[in-house]
Amino acid sequence: MKEKVRPILMGGIIATAAMTVFMPVAPYLRMPKMLIGKMLAGFMHLPIFMGWILHFIIGTILATMFVLVWEKRLPGNAPVKGMFFSLIPFLVAQTVAMPVMGAGFFFMNSPAPAMMVISSLLGHLVYGGVLGIVTEKAGQ
Repeated sequence: MKEKVRPILMGGIIATAAMTVFMPVAPYLRMPKMLIGKMLAGFMHLPIFMGWILHFIIGTILATMFVLVWEKRLPGNAPVKGMFFSLIPFLVAQTVAMPVMGAGFFFMNSPAPAMMVISSLLGHLVYGGVLGIVTEKAGQ
């Protein structure tokens, strides 16, 4: 288990950072800006910096699930495994988190649901691809 700590921490932090960097870039790709930390903070009535900390904690918890449960079970190379895995948190976000936060099932309560879903999917795929690469490299 000790040998898993480094890949989990590095994977969770770096992959979440990559997803976070994608967020402000999304509008340049004609996609809506999705500032997850700000959304979490608003929903939980916390300061914005706490929403971002929570975002990174969630990313690291997901990395733990990936390394301990899914990494060996998914097909493909490291980034493909990570991207397959990222479909799980993407679907949970769309079917549980977004409705609870008021955005609706698959962002149906937003002005541009399809673009929000596509942006979220791409952000999760970035997270997953980076997660797969980093956890593999950090575990060597």
